[in-house]
Amino acid sequence: MRNYLLGLLFFTVSSTSLANQDSDFIAARQAFQTGNAKALENHAKKLQRHPLRAYVDYYQLRLVLPTTDSATIRSFLARYDGSLVADRLRGDWLKVLAKSQQWPLFDGEHPAVVNKDPELTCYIYQRRLDLQDTAVIPDARALWFTSTSLPDSCTPVFQSLIFKGELLIEDIWTRIRMTLEDGQTSAAMQASRYISGDQGLDLGNLNAAAKNPLRYLEDQTGKIRTHSDREIALFALLRLLRNDTDQAFAQWQKIKDQLTIPDRSYFLAKLGHRAAMRHDTRALGWFKEAQNTTQSYPPSDTVLGWQVRAALRVQDWNEVLAAINRMSPTEQQVDTWRYWKARALLATGDSLSANNILIPLSKEHSFYGQLAREELGTLLTISDQTYKVSNGEIAAMEKKPGVQRTLALSRMNMRIEALREWSWTIRNFTDAELLAAAEVARRQGLYDRAINTANRTVSKHDFNLRFLAPHRATVKKVLQQHELDEAWVYGLIRQESRFIADIKSHAGAIGLMQLMPSTADWVAKQLGIKNFRLSIISDVNTNLRLGTYYLKHVLSTLDNQPLLASAAYNAGPGRAKRWRDDYRALEGAIYAETIPFNETRDYVKKVLKNSMYYAKVLNHGNGAPTLKERLGIIAPKP
Repeated sequence: MRNYLLGLLFFTVSSTSLANQDSDFIAARQAFQTGNAKALENHAKKLQRHPLRAYVDYYQLRLVLPTTDSATIRSFLARYDGSLVADRLRGDWLKVLAKSQQWPLFDGEHPAVVNKDPELTCYIYQRRLDLQDTAVIPDARALWFTSTSLPDSCTPVFQSLIFKGELLIEDIWTRIRMTLEDGQTSAAMQASRYISGDQGLDLGNLNAAAKNPLRYLEDQTGKIRTHSDREIALFALLRLLRNDTDQAFAQWQKIKDQLTIPDRSYFLAKLGHRAAMRHDTRALGWFKEAQNTTQSYPPSDTVLGWQVRAALRVQDWNEVLAAINRMSPTEQQVDTWRYWKARALLATGDSLSANNILIPLSKEHSFYGQLAREELGTLLTISDQTYKVSNGEIAAMEKKPGVQRTLALSRMNMRIEALREWSWTIRNFTDAELLAAAEVARRQGLYDRAINTANRTVSKHDFNLRFLAPHRATVKKVLQQHELDEAWVYGLIRQESRFIADIKSHAGAIGLMQLMPSTADWVAKQLGIKNFRLSIISDVNTNLRLGTYYLKHVLSTLDNQPLLASAAYNAGPGRAKRWRDDYRALEGAIYAETIPFNETRDYVKKVLKNSMYYAKVLNHGNGAPTLKERLGIIAPKP
């Protein structure tokens, strides 16, 4: 009894001490964020043995970095060599060195930095170009062809490329078009400054087109003469196209003769793209018109992807094949297009070429990998691939500083910092180490880290970690009330929250099943829950009870089809209904692939893929439906 009491006393003291140290760390972090060096020092004295001592040392050094000697900085880098904070400090130091033109020191340190933001990347490119390192030119050029605003450190890089003749006037207009396409008018004007004289974008016209594109275009008949005029007219057309295909097409008809042939090709491809997203039957015609000349503007992989999807809706397999073959080599290797290319080849009678694609694809653990298996007549199996880590491997993983830092950050509910630390720690792990780390995360209740880490393995797998099933007793209890498929519900929860009970999305969705407050309130009224309040939505039992009721409601109103219900759960029942075809039934896989929202399209494929694995992990037997059966056939709109 005495030993038990001593042990209990020790545990209590240790727990209290840990809580106090955590409070000191939080206070130290706040002091760093407010620039209070004195308060930071006071808290640092109490954190000598804390797992996050490296962060505290980073905070202290970061506050005085511009005036700190290189020996002190290198001492920190050596002490925490290989850690995330060391890489962060090296990156911060490199920016200080670049701004103060201390290039010899910069040269010695920049090869060791791992994480590079655009500002630091451009400083590195600056230096390499100054040293006549021509090998950096392709990477520097690639940075130019992006649509986002870039930091000031990139300006000397682009000036150097222009001076060397590596960026031509056509390249400048290409970036302007890319930025305007994304609505980034400031970035477009920034790129326009590289055009000499008054030949760049007209700011007044650009602002007028941004403010009221319809009025601007109605006033442009006979006035489009310069390159600037053409780009701004196309910009205005794209702004109209975001909301109304017909209105944009009507304005296009009025001004198209004032544009060049490549400009017309560019807009027609965009018109087809937007129409395809709206399941407009005119899309394929516009795509073909955009490509009917030798001066056609080269379509992006995104545009070609929607050309494939438009062809899938009408099962024009020759067009599916032609559009995929026009994609970049890299894009053609995406599992989506490999699968649909194989399907197109099967439909056009080339089964040998199709099987040459399907066989390697069927070995992948993706949505389309599963569909490829079923095309080949085989079913999903996982038992022969399971690798179990030993207790020794788990114990060794628990001792790793990066793992301990992650657990400490998670304990203090610093999710973003914990995610960064974990991602850094596991970045070079072997499969066995990844599975050991996943098991550590599972035991600590960090289900999202466990799942995402187990997902990274290449040849050794543990699908029980990839497809965790926590809270199963509670889940089974609520499912009995609604007759829902357990594998499907687990597949949905895994995609919604990774089983983090108190998670809240940017949109405000809460808990395991990511319920919006308004939805939770409506369901609570249907269930007759008295004194319902939003604070209880994150409770596991409550969230599952509300979420499964709503899921059953959606399923029953959408032909009892899990594909439609999954789409509705993510994007709303109205949209799920609207995405059906007007006249013909659609194969479920085609419906899923032609969902216009990127998030929802990815979501439903992952939910249905998850369901297949959960049916195996949860031992649902050989009677579980295939993926094609889960996808079903989607009836046309009533």
